[in-house]
Amino acid sequence: MAVRVLPEFLINQIAAGEVVERPASVVKELVENALDAGADQIVIDVTDGGRTRISVMDNGRGMSRDDLSRAVLRHATSKLPDDDLLNINFMGFRGEALPSIASVSDMTIDTCNGADPHGWVLDANTGDIRPSAWEAGTRIRVENLFAKTPARLKFLRGDRAEMMFVLDVVKRLAMARPDVGFVLNNKWRFPKDDDMAARIAAVMGTDVSGRMIEIAATSSSGSDLALHGFISEPTLRRASSVDQYLFVNGRPVKDKVLVGALRAAYMDVMHAREFPLCALYLTLDPRNVDVNVSPAKTEVHFLEPSHVRAFIIKSLRDALAKTIVATAAVPVSAPRMPYVAPDVAPRPQAINFNIPPARVSDRPGNAFNSVFASFTSQAAAPTVAPARAHDNADVSMGDAPSASAMPLGRVIGQIGNKYILSAAGENLVITDQHAAHERITYERLRAHSIKVQPLLSPIVIQMRAEDVAAVLTVANDMKSAGLAIDAFGDDAIAIFEKPADWDLNWADMFHAIADEVRCHGHSSQLAERLHLKLANYACHHSVRAGQKLDIAGMDALLRDIERTQRGGECNHGRPVYKFIPITELDGWFERI
Repeated sequence: MAVRVLPEFLINQIAAGEVVERPASVVKELVENALDAGADQIVIDVTDGGRTRISVMDNGRGMSRDDLSRAVLRHATSKLPDDDLLNINFMGFRGEALPSIASVSDMTIDTCNGADPHGWVLDANTGDIRPSAWEAGTRIRVENLFAKTPARLKFLRGDRAEMMFVLDVVKRLAMARPDVGFVLNNKWRFPKDDDMAARIAAVMGTDVSGRMIEIAATSSSGSDLALHGFISEPTLRRASSVDQYLFVNGRPVKDKVLVGALRAAYMDVMHAREFPLCALYLTLDPRNVDVNVSPAKTEVHFLEPSHVRAFIIKSLRDALAKTIVATAAVPVSAPRMPYVAPDVAPRPQAINFNIPPARVSDRPGNAFNSVFASFTSQAAAPTVAPARAHDNADVSMGDAPSASAMPLGRVIGQIGNKYILSAAGENLVITDQHAAHERITYERLRAHSIKVQPLLSPIVIQMRAEDVAAVLTVANDMKSAGLAIDAFGDDAIAIFEKPADWDLNWADMFHAIADEVRCHGHSSQLAERLHLKLANYACHHSVRAGQKLDIAGMDALLRDIERTQRGGECNHGRPVYKFIPITELDGWFERI
């Protein structure tokens, strides 16, 4: 069969199949062009979910007649002045959007650059350009989308569903550029505002106000990595990832490295089936990230994905780890009274793994240092004693710290043998005693070194050669977690050291790790298993709901949770304490 060059209209329609998936794809491409043109006000109108008409109007730099005629040619662009694909600082750069959209719709462009005495209008069907009364900026109207390729129409969903896709695209672009005002169908408005917190509330909802944690971090390794934005408190979450907004050099992306890092950062403060909210902006040298991966430009490839992932996890965990009390306000060495609970509660003991001391060595922990190790008595919950007769009575605090040093306040008493009541200024504080102690125990366990057991006979797991290669790429992470592995021929992995108390189905775990690495470039399997083991231990060896505590024990518990990292949530993501301001109490009793 002879080789031939496809006709231009067919080339454009094939390109449209890559760039224009649905009406939302058209809106994305046109709005990105407007942003690249320097617009700070963009008005979008969509009819019938985008099937009938899409209009995008901006106040950016318009085009001259010559530029307008070239704008609908394939690979014509104003965004690569140096022809350097490794240094891309624009939202769009391929020059495929307008000709691809024109090939599957009826498109007209009105534009004026301010230098010409009048504007110009282009009919993309005929290529005709004529003078117009358009005064400034550009308006692009796309009508009868997919009318020239009707087979594509049957793959679109209903008008309401397509409108929601359009809204999601506009929200992501609005989050990318809070300095630009967006209006969609005169219904959804995102006013131009440099206040990122205001834009987040407008996009995610008013329930996020006051519940987002600001992030501002730069890499200490000498690279130009920087991360800023906001993440939600662990108690603010969604049932899906709908409110996760991730950006790389100002570009909205859906990247597996970033999503995986976000999940790993929240691993011990949020349930795996729940999703945090975020607006995170990662900036780095454009030469260290490839945005020219897909026609839709929503995927990126990092030159050093493991370095980027580790930087994001550390930055987010550092922000989530802040305690309720400043270290300077309450020294960690301040004397504490022991918790007081009934003798019937099981006292956790140091765990004996029956390993000869000479065969057990310590290794400092790192990102995986939440290893369930042979804990010392300091790691276990403090000794408990019977409650005394003055359980819920006032006691003399003696030389107790000042109120400013006690954010959770002075103990009032206990309700239902579950919740500790305290007064902090004019706030009533309710603390879940089990959740509080569970977090304290978990963090103390995490702080201990890993106990490693060298094996006289290595454990050998048979795997496919490609799986062996995948697992070996994360061997250093595993070694830091107490798991020393190496290849055992071309089709097997051998374990030479393991955490002292671990007896798992190693074959299942290593196959799961291999699958994750091949799919995402990294694996969180080991870290998640370590976290689950620690969390279960902490849960089962903490003060229980239903246990009666005395005033001294409750006070000691509050003082400890104030100093504990991630002390606002238990290991399952449930809140530890709740503040009720006096104004709310006044409302209950109609004193406002």
